[in-house]
Amino acid sequence: MQHIADAAAALAAGRTSAVALVDAALDRIADPSGEGSRAFTAVHAAAARAEARAIDMLRHAGRAPSPWAGIPVTVKDLFDEHGHPTPAGSTVLKDAPPAAWDAPVVARLRRQGFIIIGRTNMVEFAFSGLGVNPHYGTPLSPWDRGTGRLPGGSSSGAGVAAADHMGFGGLGTDTGGSCRIPAALCGVVGFKPTAKRVPISGVLPLSPSLDSVGPLARSVACCALLDAVISGVEQPRPVAHRGVAGLRLGLPRGTFLTEDLDTAVANAFQRALSRLSVAGARIEMFDLPELAEIPAVNATGGFTASEAFTWHRRLIAEKAAGYDPRILARIRRGERMSAADYITLVNERARIIAAVAKRTAGFDAVVTPTCPLIPPALAEVEAEADYNRINLLLLRNTAVANFLDRCSISLPIQRLGEAPVGLMLTGEHMADAALFEVAAAVEAALAGP
Repeated sequence: MQHIADAAAALAAGRTSAVALVDAALDRIADPSGEGSRAFTAVHAAAARAEARAIDMLRHAGRAPSPWAGIPVTVKDLFDEHGHPTPAGSTVLKDAPPAAWDAPVVARLRRQGFIIIGRTNMVEFAFSGLGVNPHYGTPLSPWDRGTGRLPGGSSSGAGVAAADHMGFGGLGTDTGGSCRIPAALCGVVGFKPTAKRVPISGVLPLSPSLDSVGPLARSVACCALLDAVISGVEQPRPVAHRGVAGLRLGLPRGTFLTEDLDTAVANAFQRALSRLSVAGARIEMFDLPELAEIPAVNATGGFTASEAFTWHRRLIAEKAAGYDPRILARIRRGERMSAADYITLVNERARIIAAVAKRTAGFDAVVTPTCPLIPPALAEVEAEADYNRINLLLLRNTAVANFLDRCSISLPIQRLGEAPVGLMLTGEHMADAALFEVAAAVEAALAGP
């Protein structure tokens, strides 16, 4: 079973059980030839099996809380789970007390009967797009594991777990691309919602101005369902069906979003655009000059460094030696940012958001590659200069939607056997439902060889 809908149908028909689904996921996690030991920081095997037995009994009695009850999913290591600590991929919080209650998004999953099978690995404190974690190990992208390829971050374990069937999807966070980058590098779907649609309380923060909670899974429909649940929809409905014919997809002209691409990324992206055009989509190039202003606006440190430093400054004073030095350096950049810099940043962001909204209003989505790179080798980022350069490249395209406060989704577009490549569709602020419809149509049009 590939998707949540398949598992739900099999549960309803009695062809499988929650126990069987959980056992299959746990077997994948425990397989010594796989990435389970690095993809997870904690596995809730005993609790997951107990919950599965209880849900099977409820379903037998006709009292299952939802069609999805008993389906195993994962949560990133920065979500509060009642009775578990929230270390956020770090060791400096290893002695922190267990969470007193579930984060609202976790509680909403449990209310529908989803089973949290474990906590997925991540970049320490979510502050990088590479996926490297020196404390718990770095899970490898499913592609070319012999070489050892980066999974993307910061939701690295969530991407690997979804790709390797260690559950039917999972929750990540996206502050500059942390759901979409691992989705692109692991060959799955990753969604960043309009930030305010999904609560971030009970989630260890990186940058509250930019943080978004989103799903990673193996299809648009799976992500849409998980997004509906965590955004508080009590009875989620399938994504409305529409075709590709007539879609207006905006392709930014002359911007960094479509420049300096790996050959594999450029080829897959152009092939996807050609197929969409043949299927009836209108690919229209347009100017988006405001994007060139964003680097200068962020030059004093941006939201992420300043807001991260605010949260971490006391912890750094006590336990700086326990941090990954590369992450610590990124957080400490926020120490130099003044209040005047921050207020200017807030105002400039609002101005750019308003200007871009006028340019994109006529499109169903803006289309770009998710990342300009295929998964880099782990060995390529050992030197600090290379770490920083490749990290910035991976974040380059995705961070735009966070700055613009929009919804955005990455779809896998590589052919079988090729390196994973993501196609990114970005919608308007609060137009998440419409973006899911567009993404499902694009996914269907690009299906097959």
